[in-house]
Amino acid sequence: MKALFLIRHAKSSWADATLPDRDRPLQQRGEHDVAMMTKRLLQRKVQPDLIISSPAVRALATAKGIAKGLAYEHKAIVVNDRLYAATADALIEVIEGLDDKLGCVLLVGHNPEITELAHHFWSQVNHMPTCAIAEFGFDVKTWKGIGRARPVRTAFDSPKSGSV
Repeated sequence: MKALFLIRHAKSSWADATLPDRDRPLQQRGEHDVAMMTKRLLQRKVQPDLIISSPAVRALATAKGIAKGLAYEHKAIVVNDRLYAATADALIEVIEGLDDKLGCVLLVGHNPEITELAHHFWSQVNHMPTCAIAEFGFDVKTWKGIGRARPVRTAFDSPKSGSV
């Protein structure tokens, strides 16, 4: 069984219009949402084997906040440049390249690719708001070919809507 959690970064700040997109930090609401969503992951007893994040400041801050709440080492977060300004197909390539020893992976990235990938696996997901989490459980032994696999378990949660 493989568990994949697609997480859109939390709400970012536009306070400094001179900052490049990649350097925008989380705003206060984003930090609050990360804490709330992490509590929900804890309630569901999510224990990641790996957290992968986009290098963008807002995505990495989201990943670090979740990691802290789940007692996952910050230093163990893998920052992957391919998760910034990517496509859903590029995300699938990253996922399919994962070590098969990993059972539970959290991937923190951006829209529109996070929504596109979530929709690829589960047509009910049409929009991933900030800090939303889409969970997919696959009855497979390897990550290779996951792009063609169909999940046997799905869940969706966001700060405003709650879990589905």
